[in-house]
Amino acid sequence: MTDEVRGGALPEGADRLDRALARLWPDLSRSRLQALIREGCVRVDGEPVRDPSQRVAGGEAASVAVPAPLPAEPAPEALALAIAYEDDDLIVIDKPAGLVVHPAPGHDSGTLVNALVAHCGTSLSGIGGVRRPGIVHRLDKDTSGLLVVAKNDLAHQGLSAQFADHGRSGPLERDYVALVWGAPEPRSGTISAALARSERNREKIAVVREERGRHAVTHYRTEGVLGGAEAVARIRCRLETGRTHQIRVHLSHRGHPLLGDATYGAAFKTKAARLGPEAREALARLGRQALHAAVLGFAHPRTGAALRFESPLPADLAGLVAALGAETAA
Repeated sequence: MTDEVRGGALPEGADRLDRALARLWPDLSRSRLQALIREGCVRVDGEPVRDPSQRVAGGEAASVAVPAPLPAEPAPEALALAIAYEDDDLIVIDKPAGLVVHPAPGHDSGTLVNALVAHCGTSLSGIGGVRRPGIVHRLDKDTSGLLVVAKNDLAHQGLSAQFADHGRSGPLERDYVALVWGAPEPRSGTISAALARSERNREKIAVVREERGRHAVTHYRTEGVLGGAEAVARIRCRLETGRTHQIRVHLSHRGHPLLGDATYGAAFKTKAARLGPEAREALARLGRQALHAAVLGFAHPRTGAALRFESPLPADLAGLVAALGAETAA
């Protein structure tokens, strides 16, 4: 593949070169343009420029040679995907439990990214110059449900901005269904507690003082209570922030860990022994935390149109709900 050469007049008004180019070609991120400038790929009035901060007056003739995207890393793998929506800019996946989102030590293949590289092919125009999907947010390996992935720099910038400012720039909506031990009091509310890596176990996240961690806010509403003496609540959680393990840690901190959560709910294993036999078997079959990303809404990064998707409970969680018995209103 050959380089793409673009040309145009810089927008009117004095500005830094990188900012002016980003206004001229908004599908290229400013960091990408800065790299192209430093690599000698940009000319202004026919002369090469290598300083992204160089001042321009506006109206100058600018050109940029955009190298063809580098081959994708990691390697493509043809894996089955449940696609809720797809266009030229993004793809929404309904992820099954057990699927790792991004390659990492111990999971260098068989991930969602491997599958997306294979599925999207040449429709990936390159994130930062590499033909790869842009991961905007993640779900834990054993959490099921909806997530959106960018196919190009413009979509990656726009979606990342919405997730970073917690929806203030668009209709961001992230709702999760969780099954937890016990019924929270009050039945609805907000958990605001900073999170950071645990000093005792670096693989876990812990609630810490605000100055020591990252601000984290979860809004919750109890939708129903299931089971008998060992009450299990079905909770609807809405993320205001999206920190690692946020819902799992916040609910455990409140004394209501997720069913099946071996990391943050191990102390509640004895409760399972007091469930009915059908419920115990369904929980054992679940083999993961009872958490599902049920609703995802955001503004399309190119058109601004509001998009909203819903995912029903997968069979394993629906089976557990049924096995727990009649649900009473919260």
